[in-house]
Amino acid sequence: MGIAESLPGGPAPEPPLVRGLPLIGSTLGMVRDPARFFTRCYEEYGAAFRVKVFGNQLTVIAGTEAATFMGTREGRDALRSREVWEPLAREFGASKMLSGEDGELHKKLRAVMKRGFSKEAVAGRYQELADLTAASLARDWKVGGFVHAVQAMQYLVVDQLGMVLTGNSPREYIKDIRTTILYILNVLVTRQRPKFFIKLPHYKRAKARMIALGRQMVRDHYAKPGGTADEYKTLVDDIMDAHQRDPDLIPDGDLAMLMAGPYVAGLDTVANTTAAIVYTVLKHPEVLKRVQAEVDAVMSRPVDETEYMRSMPALYGAIMETMRLYPIAVAQIRIANKDFVFGGCQIREGQMIYLGTSVPHFQDRHYPHAETFDVDRYSPERAEHMQVGAYSPYGRGHHTCLGKSLAEVLMMITMAQLFYLFELELESPGYVLKTKAAPTPGPAMSFKVRVRRRRH
Repeated sequence: MGIAESLPGGPAPEPPLVRGLPLIGSTLGMVRDPARFFTRCYEEYGAAFRVKVFGNQLTVIAGTEAATFMGTREGRDALRSREVWEPLAREFGASKMLSGEDGELHKKLRAVMKRGFSKEAVAGRYQELADLTAASLARDWKVGGFVHAVQAMQYLVVDQLGMVLTGNSPREYIKDIRTTILYILNVLVTRQRPKFFIKLPHYKRAKARMIALGRQMVRDHYAKPGGTADEYKTLVDDIMDAHQRDPDLIPDGDLAMLMAGPYVAGLDTVANTTAAIVYTVLKHPEVLKRVQAEVDAVMSRPVDETEYMRSMPALYGAIMETMRLYPIAVAQIRIANKDFVFGGCQIREGQMIYLGTSVPHFQDRHYPHAETFDVDRYSPERAEHMQVGAYSPYGRGHHTCLGKSLAEVLMMITMAQLFYLFELELESPGYVLKTKAAPTPGPAMSFKVRVRRRRH
């Protein structure tokens, strides 16, 4: 793992520096499996440490300590987001973005988008979503062939978000969205790649098409005859209404980015997670049998939205457990807003900080036999995820993922339909999932499954 740098004593020393061998110690560990890498560092060095990655020193604060700190007033005062996300907003010609704001402005932006990103946005439409999901799966998951799971899920997510946002699916923009996500996160947010990457022609073409998609959504909104009844309003309607009410809060120059934003937020995150769920369920035949029994029972009757999330406990547990073992939000990036002490170590104003809130996911003290896939951890009797600071698949603090309740509904509907409609199998019984860390952690794009037959 490496050794900690010797530092002078004192009440608040700098966090220890993880050195190790150049590739084996830090860079390779971060690239291959950042969540478990941070966990190993935490166990050896404590809740605050530094790592060397791609020649850069990163300050990390981690564990339940970091998760709870982010939810406190002290944590809100000590951390800010603007410098992390401001380059992205500038890249799209926007004045601001939700993830890059703190304080009162963040609250105002969050209030505008809260309903459209929540499960209330699809209230009364679960059956419609289920039918659309079934049609999308039937088109892309052909019996007898292999399906590249991440890519197929990306197309499905765009279909679902298109229905939720505008009623239309912009499938032709998927490659543009994914290319844009890859470059902006690696170059402008995590800064793992040099800036000349965003000068490359294929990135510039992809970004231009994404902006064009956002502008088309604005034009489509204005072209709609009459207004939209409140119960049918989408996130697009909410943003446009706020633009009309308060153009200083939502200026015209921000609209294109805000329109395309849900696709950026949801494409890789939901697709990576649902693809990982396919793997974890197929890897555990006893879980697959339970899931199939549940979905067969639920699909035999009309969708009951009030009971949907509770009517399939094994499937719900499989989703929760997959998000624990394959978290999207491995670490959140912030800037130290002032000097402060964390874990007995001195953090300096202006330092970029990685908050390793997924570290508890891999600790036996919170999840007995933490590397074991156990869908019953989330039952009311055990509720291991309810321990303070122990479960953070959607991040922590006032920047916690705004779309988490909508994502939960979409994932439940997606996986219920998939395991109801098809009998799937891994490439081989001994297959071990290959993963990627960029632009967001998840299964490698090469991960594929075979569709053996239709079950229904």
